[in-house]
This record gives sequence, C-alpha cells and structure tokens, in this order.
Amino acid sequence: MKFKVRAALWGVLTTAVLAGLIVLGSRNLADFDAALVGYTFATLFAAFGIAYRYAMWLQRPPTALYFQRGWQLIFRPDHFAGNIVELARRFIGGFAINTFIWRRGPSRWAAHWLIMWGCILGCAVTFPLVFGWVGFETDPHDLDVYQTVVFGFHGASFRIESVFAFLIFHALVWASFLVIAGVMLAMRRRMIDRDAAALQHFGEDILPLVLLFAVSVTGLMLTASYTWMRGYAYDFLAILHAVTVIFTLLWLPFGKLFHIFMRPAQLGVSFYKDVGRRTAPARCRRCDEPFASEMHIRDLITVERQLGYSYELDDAKREHYQWICPRCRRILFATAQGRLWDKQPGVTSPVETMA
Repeated sequence: MKFKVRAALWGVLTTAVLAGLIVLGSRNLADFDAALVGYTFATLFAAFGIAYRYAMWLQRPPTALYFQRGWQLIFRPDHFAGNIVELARRFIGGFAINTFIWRRGPSRWAAHWLIMWGCILGCAVTFPLVFGWVGFETDPHDLDVYQTVVFGFHGASFRIESVFAFLIFHALVWASFLVIAGVMLAMRRRMIDRDAAALQHFGEDILPLVLLFAVSVTGLMLTASYTWMRGYAYDFLAILHAVTVIFTLLWLPFGKLFHIFMRPAQLGVSFYKDVGRRTAPARCRRCDEPFASEMHIRDLITVERQLGYSYELDDAKREHYQWICPRCRRILFATAQGRLWDKQPGVTSPVETMA
C-alpha cells in the first residue's frame, strides 16, 4: 500500500509541476489557447499516469537496485569524465540511431526509427504550442514577417513566404509522413512474419500502430482541408483529430508505448554489466571456477532477501546458493536425485541401470 501511495504522490507532484510550468510559460495563461484545453488535460492525465507507473516500476527491488547501482557507477569520481563520454556515445547509438534494433534487421530498424523520430518531431512541435510556450506574431511594421514568441520573449523573425516558414509551419506534416511510413513497415512485418504474427497481441502490438496512424492521418486531413479544400469539413476533422490525440495520450501510460520512458534506464544497466565484466569475478564455492561478476551475485542475494526468498546454505564455506555456478547446480541436483533413489527400498538407481 505504501508503494502505491508513494507512486501517487510522485504522480501528483509531476502533474502539479507540469501545470505550473504551463501557467508560468504561457504568462499566466495569457498565451494559452482555450480551444486546446482538451489536449492539455489529456497531457496532464498522461503525466500523472506515467509518473505513477514509473514510480511503481522503480520501487520493485530488482529495478530499484539496478537503477541505483547503474547511475552510481556512471557518476563514479574516478571514471566520471570517461563515463560521460561513453554515456553520450551510447545515447547517440542506442537512442538516436537505434543500433540495437539494426541488429534485428534493417526493415525492423527502419520502422522503429521512422516512428520514433516522427513522434519526437511531432511532440517537440505540439506540446510547446498547446501549452502556450511558443507562438508566432505578425510584425506590426511588416505584415509579411512573423516573429517567434518563446515564453513571452520575442525571438527570430522570418518572412511568411520563406523556405524556413514553409518547413516550420509544416513540421507536423513531415512528422506525420515519418510516422505513417514507419507504421506501414511495422504492419507489413506483423502480417508476413509468422513469428511476429504468432506472438503479437492486439492491445500491445496492433493498437499502438493504429493510434499513431490515426493521429497522423487525421492531422494530414486537417492540413488538406485548409490548404486545398477551403476549410471543407474542417470542424469535423478537428474534432476527429482531437479525439484520436486525446485517446492516445490517455492510453499512453498503460500500453506498449510506455517503454519510451523505461528505455533510458537501460543506459545504467549497460554500465552495470560493463563494470561487472571488468571487476573481480565471482568464483564458484564448489569448483572454484569464475561464472559471473561478484558485484552481481552480491546484489542478487540482496534482492532475493528483499523479496523474501531465503537460499542460505548451512555450509559456512558455500554460504549461499547463488555462490554456486550453474554447472555445479545441475550436478548437485543430480546428486540429490540419486540419493533419493538410493533411499527407496527395492528401487534400482538410474545410475546403476545405465551402467
């Protein structure tokens, strides 16, 4: 119960901070567009759900230890500079380029990369505009010039007919193209790959793609309506687009897309594994062969005790079952089975039968 209360407090705090930033960044809601209030409340709900679920996840003993130990290793004073450089390298390779998915196949990588960067571009444009943090004003001295307004401060100016203006004002169009292309590649794989088709679930694998596709297509339909159709059916399309976006935001903390927020913790885990390979190995208390990192075994014992599992041994030398390597565990298991056979009167041991 205390875990849920703590997670709920983190959710409330996150929501309150975001709401405060919206009020502050929009100059006490002076730059806030009331027509976008539905998007804002959906975002606040998503922030609460994401913070709540993330806090619950981090309170699990294995996750908490991995998370804490990983970041401790990154910020060790004796390796701090090198770790920061390595952290940046892994961030670029693992997140910006997705090299870990490239190893699974070029098509799979392309789908993930297109969807990821399409969503990043779309969020980078949408949320600041919805929250009133960024806006555009016409220059009173030149009606063909726009001025950017960031948190109430005037920034760069550009001409309305410039290439820069075309790229900026159609940023969500480019994001939609990226997402749609990625969704099509992902759906193709799920339709022709028998392994993917056998393991996929609608809620975890199909629904996220459908939602991303719906958000992108309805957004493009809005652009088509006011660009080439003189606003035909614009009100209906605006409502349809709002419904798809709000539903996606409300569903975000509970579906597969939540892994977006869990993935950065993997950086700490990768450092944990690297340090484990470089430090003293754990040696089996039975055969004296190395089989894992000593740090990992000690942390594993700690987590098991936190979870209520007791694998301590009466043997003072071996101390704990985790200090036994996998090979010796199989040997001990077979030995124990042989002893049980020997204790059964009139039953021949399998070892004797094989002999």
